[in-house]
Amino acid sequence: MTTRPLADPYAVLRDYTRHLLLERGLSENTAEAYRRDVTHLLTFCETTGLTVPEVTPSHLHGFLAEIHDLGISPRSQARMIAGIRGFFRFLRLEGYISNDPSALLESPALPRTLPDVLTIEEIDAMTGAIDYTKNEALRNHAIIETLYGSGLRVSELTGLRLSRLHLDEECVLVEGKGNKERLVPLSPVAISLIGEYLEQRIAGPIKPGNSDILFLNRRGHAMTRVMVFCIIRDLAEAAGIGKKVSPHTLRHSFATHLLEGGANLRAIQEMLGHESIATTEIYLHLDRRRLRSELLAHHPHYRER
Repeated sequence: MTTRPLADPYAVLRDYTRHLLLERGLSENTAEAYRRDVTHLLTFCETTGLTVPEVTPSHLHGFLAEIHDLGISPRSQARMIAGIRGFFRFLRLEGYISNDPSALLESPALPRTLPDVLTIEEIDAMTGAIDYTKNEALRNHAIIETLYGSGLRVSELTGLRLSRLHLDEECVLVEGKGNKERLVPLSPVAISLIGEYLEQRIAGPIKPGNSDILFLNRRGHAMTRVMVFCIIRDLAEAAGIGKKVSPHTLRHSFATHLLEGGANLRAIQEMLGHESIATTEIYLHLDRRRLRSELLAHHPHYRER
């Protein structure tokens, strides 16, 4: 099989990144992470005197061994392997190589970590810690209720648009990972708070290009993910919660409380926007842990043991 010459691997890497964004539909953050990972591989090739078409499975195992020795976490290693596999598949698709040296790479086993979950009382304590003498209090309250009441990712929250908000129908159209849209219900509490916030929002500054963004900062720009993280963290501290709390903690709490209340796992998967049911199944492990703790506390045979 005749292959194309690969004179500038970094130019091909730029093409690969565009491929991830435009054809694969990955988010900018994921595509950028893959680009960085492949850049590490290209640096490895330069230091060992290899061209990319000369890379063999043995070379890749050597590269991954170096990454492992640096103490990179298994989760980051798995992401790097995914990015490298995708890069070599792209090279083969574009005719730069005839054989894929990454085909047999195995990802490291990842531990199934159980995320922290807040109790309903802790969530109420966070909203109770909001200082309503400040202008942003109503907005922050609406943010917490939207994250917890709808299970949104923080990037989905900051990207919420007025044109996709349907308060009368009690739902919002959310753009999730890979630009995939889903209709998400809004809780009555969130609807009420958003309605009040919209009345307040009219009086504040709104910078050009941000008129359709729901949640704005005090200068009239779209809020950043870091800003939302800081709001949630500060309210958790003010409420005296000792857990490590982030916007994702509210998403975990949403899913866990639904499962504990008897919701169907498929329905939870749809609301969270998970592509695979396997991602949602971690909440089954959370529920089993809760059930076991209840048995240990209340069942006589468990107490005896």
